[in-house]
Amino acid sequence: MIFTGLVQSLGKVVREVSSPEGVRLTVSSPVARELQEGDSIAVNGVCLTATGVGGDAFHADVMAETLARSALAGLDGGAQVNLELPLRAADRLGGHMVQGHVDGTATVTGTREEGFSRVLQLDAAADLRRYLVLKGSVALDGVSLTVSDLDERGFAVSLIPETLRRTTLGELEEGALINVEVDILAKHLERLIEAHRDALQPSGRS
Repeated sequence: MIFTGLVQSLGKVVREVSSPEGVRLTVSSPVARELQEGDSIAVNGVCLTATGVGGDAFHADVMAETLARSALAGLDGGAQVNLELPLRAADRLGGHMVQGHVDGTATVTGTREEGFSRVLQLDAAADLRRYLVLKGSVALDGVSLTVSDLDERGFAVSLIPETLRRTTLGELEEGALINVEVDILAKHLERLIEAHRDALQPSGRS
């Protein structure tokens, strides 16, 4: 399943039911009218399956593994979420290729205004930072963004007014936890390099 990181609609979590297996979310949004049971939808960058659809709302189950790897566990009733339907063959790829498979989370450490944009500074673990490059792509809560700065603890992105208006990122404050999906091309490249390096290693046999 492929997304582009261009948020189509904001949704509102209207109900959350917890169980030992995970959480069932009920999300209200007009985009639900385009869904059928079994369809995929990205919720804050996490690819979920609509287990039920009715009117302007849909249900989705979030398993324990997804809760552990993402920031969805922190959602409460009334929380706003970014929503995106999968890319169709005839659609433009306006952002970058996003799978909806969150790699981890980052913590907002500060924000500042810079011209007409807002800069978001984030701390991220080393296993995420290794895939980030200056001016490269990253998805935050399902939003396709460009890395504007890197340091030894994390990275920064700049949010234009349109992004602030159309997504939940404009409401983030210091300490907020956010979903991160790194560029899948970086992960593929790393895997190919590792495989090539392994193939060139001497076998140790004489």
